[in-house]
Amino acid sequence: MTFRTEIDRVAELVEKRLSALLASNAAAPEAGGETASPLGEAMRYAALGGGKRLRPFLLVQSAGLFGATEQSSLDTACALECIHCYSLVHDDLPAMDDDALRRGRPTVHIAFDEATAILAGDSLLTIAFETVSAPRCHDDPVIRAELTHLLAKASGWQGMALGQALDLAAEQRPFSPDETMAMQKLKTGALFRFACEAGAVLGRADASSRAALVRYASIFGQAFQLADDLLDAQGDAATMGKAASKDAERGKATLVGLLGIEGAKARLAELVAEAEEALDPFGQEAATLIEAARFVAERRS
Repeated sequence: MTFRTEIDRVAELVEKRLSALLASNAAAPEAGGETASPLGEAMRYAALGGGKRLRPFLLVQSAGLFGATEQSSLDTACALECIHCYSLVHDDLPAMDDDALRRGRPTVHIAFDEATAILAGDSLLTIAFETVSAPRCHDDPVIRAELTHLLAKASGWQGMALGQALDLAAEQRPFSPDETMAMQKLKTGALFRFACEAGAVLGRADASSRAALVRYASIFGQAFQLADDLLDAQGDAATMGKAASKDAERGKATLVGLLGIEGAKARLAELVAEAEEALDPFGQEAATLIEAARFVAERRS
């Protein structure tokens, strides 16, 4: 089975489970019947029908290293994807990155309205914690508690949200390379770290194995962001499914801006090699995770 086939297969599993989670939430009697439908529709618009589901894929694959089944990790993977989708909805808002296109479609605040987009993001954020803390997610309450704690840290004021705040601050003053890397480690890297560390938690991995996965995730996040920045600098909107060249226009802090195109490409190749090295303790069992690092470096959208 090729890597592309495998990531598509897991994406389909995530899509089906996400659809079921959002449908059951919308059908709840306390939701208010038809008055709640625009919000539910906006949530489904934001979360379904697009995306590579890369973060859930990493989580499922990381858990699989330690014998955890896909079904046992699927709800945690969906909770993570809800966090990611919420962040995209809010990032696209006029007060943030002000984007009109996401995954080749109008962004949520364009397709609906700004207030609905804010509430849809809020609701995706909260359904993530509803999902990861529910007994169905895992039969061990200790595991569920740790997953919930890790997800909160990854997505909150010391994680992804702080990274977004720093990204906005970088539009107001120049960021140093160290500041830029610190910002990207939070904005982009925090959810990748959760994906791999949650896999270790679900698989009841030992401390050294968990540390190796966290190191891989940190490097992976850097590679993903650098590849994303290169796409923004060199790609086109039709291929990417979102606006291109916006980082430079808004004066955002990126390593491409600091290193130049060729310097960024060289650093990206180094990061892929470092990611592979981080997985050495797992041998051939980690082949799919190695392919994932190569995939993000070579992607075109």
